[in-house]
Amino acid sequence: MTEKNSVSETETNVGNRFTRESILKREFDMKQCLAAAEEGDASAQDVLGDCYQYGWNVRKDYVQAVAWYEKASAQGHAAAQRSLGWCYENGYGVERSREKAVYWYRKGAEGGDADAQHNLATSYDFGNGVAQDKCEALKWYRAAAEQGHELSQYNLAVFCQCGYGMEIDLEEGVKWYIKSADQGYWEAQYNLGNCYFHGRGVAQDYEQAVKWYKRAAEQGGLVAFNMLGVCYALGKGVEQDYAAAIRCYREAAEKGECTSQYNLAAYYYDGTGVPQDYGKAVEWYEKSAQQGYAEAQCQLGICYEKGTGVAQNDTQAVMWYEKAALKGLPDAQFYLASCYKDGKGVDQDYGKAVEWYRKAAEQGDAEAQTDLGWCYENGKGVEQDTVLAVEWCKKAAEQGAVQAQYNLGIYYEKGMGVEADAVQAAQWYEKAAEQGHLDAQFETACRYRDGNGMKQDYGKAVQWFRKAAEKGHSNAQYCLGIRYGKGEGVEQDSAQAARWFKEAARQGHREAQHEISICYYWGKGVDEDKEEAAKWFEEAALQGHVDAQYNLACCYKKGEGVSQDYGKALEWFQKAAKQGYADAQYNIGYIYKNGEGVEQGNEEAAAWYLKAAKQGHMEAQNGLGYFYKTGEGVEQDKAKSFKWYKKAAMQGHMSAQLNVGFCYITGSGVKQDDTEAVVWFEKAAEQGSAFAQVNLGLCYESGRGVEPDIDMAVEWYEKAAEQGNEKAQAALDRLGY
Repeated sequence: MTEKNSVSETETNVGNRFTRESILKREFDMKQCLAAAEEGDASAQDVLGDCYQYGWNVRKDYVQAVAWYEKASAQGHAAAQRSLGWCYENGYGVERSREKAVYWYRKGAEGGDADAQHNLATSYDFGNGVAQDKCEALKWYRAAAEQGHELSQYNLAVFCQCGYGMEIDLEEGVKWYIKSADQGYWEAQYNLGNCYFHGRGVAQDYEQAVKWYKRAAEQGGLVAFNMLGVCYALGKGVEQDYAAAIRCYREAAEKGECTSQYNLAAYYYDGTGVPQDYGKAVEWYEKSAQQGYAEAQCQLGICYEKGTGVAQNDTQAVMWYEKAALKGLPDAQFYLASCYKDGKGVDQDYGKAVEWYRKAAEQGDAEAQTDLGWCYENGKGVEQDTVLAVEWCKKAAEQGAVQAQYNLGIYYEKGMGVEADAVQAAQWYEKAAEQGHLDAQFETACRYRDGNGMKQDYGKAVQWFRKAAEKGHSNAQYCLGIRYGKGEGVEQDSAQAARWFKEAARQGHREAQHEISICYYWGKGVDEDKEEAAKWFEEAALQGHVDAQYNLACCYKKGEGVSQDYGKALEWFQKAAKQGYADAQYNIGYIYKNGEGVEQGNEEAAAWYLKAAKQGHMEAQNGLGYFYKTGEGVEQDKAKSFKWYKKAAMQGHMSAQLNVGFCYITGSGVKQDDTEAVVWFEKAAEQGSAFAQVNLGLCYESGRGVEPDIDMAVEWYEKAAEQGNEKAQAALDRLGY
């Protein structure tokens, strides 16, 4: 017993003398350690293995290191077992074997060595030398953490917050971050800062976040510099200070931290805290991108596509978009898809566009969902499917994507992929309108105006027309002008009407161009100006506006606002006539009938009258009746003459009514009928025709078609005489009146 106790005491003393600490403090006698090791002291053997592994007091020799670790390990020395495992893991002094590494880590771990427990946990964590098992990893991280192992404490915190091998426990995660951070582990300090910044497992506290970011940064944690920059930029936990933010970003960026490089680039791009400099922005985006930072790669692609800070180059843009897209960044996937859709930097390929849109869309990217819907709507890269178009569009719309909301309004309006629903259409248009979508604002205004899918409300219609009009929407400007002109939903105001017509007209809106022409022609809301009127008539006419073509022709015919020019008048009448404009057709006929700027030609005149007459133009019908009566330009045909007179008369044409009366009283083209003659004379007389009035007087005087009535005869003679009709006056004189 005494000897054994003596030996035990000696081993203890040797073990205390031969430690890593004693070596580092140069309180170490190599000869004594070697002697003790050779005598079988496990601690001395372990230390001697360290000496050979690290070259402490001896020449580095991994084979010798392994030999001594094996001797100590055979005695159950946990630290040596861990070191032996490390040699196997890395192939130092032995053939590399991760399986043997795990074997020895387990031995050391079971022996209570915290480093061995940590290494065993890591093996299970990543599946090195053993099947990946997060639960086993958790078990051994916890064992090492409870012994104060800072890295295991950190990893255990990560497991708790991410739910690896356990249910997520944010609060426990914070507890372990604190333990590791308090030991000075900067990554734990950084993550603890993130917990405070986001309120993850602890009450949100920006000042605490800044505190831990600073501690991590002081140890050289570059990502911590980046987050400090974010705090200064946002004024979170510190007073907002862009200059300080930039210093933090630059500190990390210049040392190669990719996120800080990206953020610094963004500041130069936007001119935040520094003079805007696209060139420097590109420089820092590229540094970050070259390290594989997806957001920087995407932004660099944007710079190349737009030619911002670098020569425009669609091919380069596509290259960078693709790098970021392959990393799963939805923004880059969307931009890459758009390049394939438009054939920018690559051959146009709708199939590939759909492929990339889908990848981004499935990650929830609203823009990609919108465009994927468009592809299905139009059958681009996929089989046309309006139901799927609506499905993707709705996903984007429900996220607030304004274009998708507008498109969904169209789908419900037209019944594309869904049952037509005016109420749903109006609702989606209004949602998009509220986000400033100009076309949606216009459509919303129209629906309030018409009561389409919503209760009619002229006031709200005006509000939405005005919103879009003020941002330059020409249709809205035109419609707002109409509202002011009519006093519909707003007090009538000709000046305001003219103002908005002119705004739209300047953008080429042909209807507005015609309306402002009318304003200038008649002096409505503006000073009368025939030259301005003619100018705007021409602008609209050149765009095919048929009323404007006709009115411009009239200006040339009359010499209003332009020099009188029958040739140009005819030219514009013909343009309108080709569009079926009856007034223009009639006027062409009139020009040929009277030889105004052309060789007189009744046949040509009759042909144009016929075109207009068939459309119900009563002047043309009456003129055509005359041609058939006289046989001018056509073969004389009194029946056809009566037919056309009658058509015009039925529409209330005064002269045609008089002519129908003559046909009936003379039996020209129709059976003679005095009674019918009186009916038509009376219609024309009531409209003020002096000829009809005098003929009606004659009928009453002679009793043709009516009972004789001198008083009625005199009454009609007097009406005609008042207009200077000599025959009527002669009749009155004859009757003694």
